[in-house]
Amino acid sequence: MADRDSLRQRLGAGLAALRLDLPDATVERLLDYVDLLHRWNTTYNLSAVRDPADMVTRHLLDSLAIVPYVTGATLADLGSGAGLPGIPLAIVAPGRAVTLVDSNGKKTRFLRAAVRELRLANVRVAEARVEAVQGRFDCITARAFATLADMLAWGGHLLAPGGRWLALKGRHPQDEIDALPAGFTVEAVVPLAVPGLEAERHVVIIRGSGADGPDRQERVVRA
Repeated sequence: MADRDSLRQRLGAGLAALRLDLPDATVERLLDYVDLLHRWNTTYNLSAVRDPADMVTRHLLDSLAIVPYVTGATLADLGSGAGLPGIPLAIVAPGRAVTLVDSNGKKTRFLRAAVRELRLANVRVAEARVEAVQGRFDCITARAFATLADMLAWGGHLLAPGGRWLALKGRHPQDEIDALPAGFTVEAVVPLAVPGLEAERHVVIIRGSGADGPDRQERVVRA
């Protein structure tokens, strides 16, 4: 298993590649999260990624690659699982109120432990099905959660007017975009370059059709 120093170096190099300049205390808290997830994972099987070094790449950097697209004062992370991308996003922006939503009791137990041990005062955990959650959020994230149509059918009511939905996907999901339900518009599909990760990554940025925005039509942003 990689030691803390090597994990710090890997994370630092990745943050530099993403052009994210974070305080040292924030970097250490991100590494604390990896340590906590690794310890819980041995018993609770929260993630298929077992090695902490891979967690830095596949969990932390993969989540933090969308930081430039996260907006607003409130965020809901749907199907949060082990807290991805919600916990890394909450750590780097402690002024944003983050709600982690998951219906799996085993996972929400971990999420509550993470909030407590990492002292994430800006985070709350909702153990519920997405369609049962109440409230409106400026930004919604969902990572490997469901198809775009299902995400929006279950959680579209949570998007505040003018809010932004960030759906993290692997390949460009054109078939899902073609099946987007009425009332929502794809603002952009942005390819993500995650340091150390060869696999394709995209973030699909969605707004309500009535949302204010410079571009109501889909545009594909090229790397």
